[in-house]
Amino acid sequence: MTKLSVNINKIATLRNSRGGNNPDVLKTALDIERFGAEGITVHPRPDERHIRYSDVRELKMHLTTEFNIEGNPLEKAFIKLVLDTRPTQVTLVPDTEGQLTSDHGWDTLTYRDYLIDTISMFKEHGIRTSIFVDADVKMIEGAKETGTDRIELYTESYAAQYPKNKEQAIQPFIAAANKANELGIGLNAGHDLNLENLQFFSQKINGLLEVSIGHALVCDAIYYGLENTVQLYKRKLS
Repeated sequence: MTKLSVNINKIATLRNSRGGNNPDVLKTALDIERFGAEGITVHPRPDERHIRYSDVRELKMHLTTEFNIEGNPLEKAFIKLVLDTRPTQVTLVPDTEGQLTSDHGWDTLTYRDYLIDTISMFKEHGIRTSIFVDADVKMIEGAKETGTDRIELYTESYAAQYPKNKEQAIQPFIAAANKANELGIGLNAGHDLNLENLQFFSQKINGLLEVSIGHALVCDAIYYGLENTVQLYKRKLS
């Protein structure tokens, strides 16, 4: 079954908006694990507007499921954080400075040499690597050349088109997934996946190992409660 990794950035955003430690990011992450999620994802950014670097270090000491750290490896502080904490997985994302949220994948052809060097560094330290890519077969082929263990398909376009024509929306992702499977690259996915579109996506994508979901899940938890929401998402993946 596809693993559910919950991105807790929005929990940290809520905490930071008021100061103090409510909600408690660590307690929330441990509860999410207890409620059945198979992983926790964080995406620390240089301005620490949600997850702080100190959160990442504390989480690493206590989490018992897979820990996935996302971020742009152009930031030296990010590289140091990952090497210091040694998460289960590092997901490399080509964010620009001050970017609100991730909105594109790597050009794996243009940045081939840079990605090769960066990925090999993390792998030398025993950290599984994944790179954020668009559903483009050429970018998948380029990803293979970087030596990455996995790719994470950027699913915003699928989510946006799903209400209009879900069959059309899924086609580029099926092609990308098939190419990844053919090349022996592990397959993750994330961005704007939710209770409405997740099940169809997971049923159509062969070899889907993990989805990372944050914003939609936290929003749903306001209505359904956190424990129930984690279980609702897991059922969509079963």
